[in-house]
Amino acid sequence: MAGSDVYTGTLDLLVLRALSDGALHGYGVGRWIRERSGEVLTIEEGALYPALHRLEKRRHVSSRWGETELGRQARFYRLTAKGRKVLEREERRWRVHVAAVEAVLDGRGS
Repeated sequence: MAGSDVYTGTLDLLVLRALSDGALHGYGVGRWIRERSGEVLTIEEGALYPALHRLEKRRHVSSRWGETELGRQARFYRLTAKGRKVLEREERRWRVHVAAVEAVLDGRGS
C-alpha cells in the first residue's frame, strides 16, 4: 500500500481506541498508534488531522486547547459517550472481520 501503513477504514477505529484512555493531542494520537503497533503503523499528519476533524464533526470526539508536556499550545481530543459506543461497535466488527480473513488465509493449504 503506497503512502499508508493502515488499511482503508481502520484509521478512525485506531484513533478512537487511542483516545479511549484519555485526552491526547494529535501528535500524541499518532505516537500512541505507532508505539502500540510496535513501530509498524505510522499515521501521517495528512491523514491523522483530517480523521480527527471528521470524528469531531460526527461528535465521536470533542476537543479543547491545552498545553503539551513541552509547554506548547495544542488541541487535545477526547472520546465522547457517542464515540465510546461507536468504538465498542467497530471493535466488535473488526474482530469478526479479522477472524474471517484469518480463516480464509489459513485455508490456503487445503
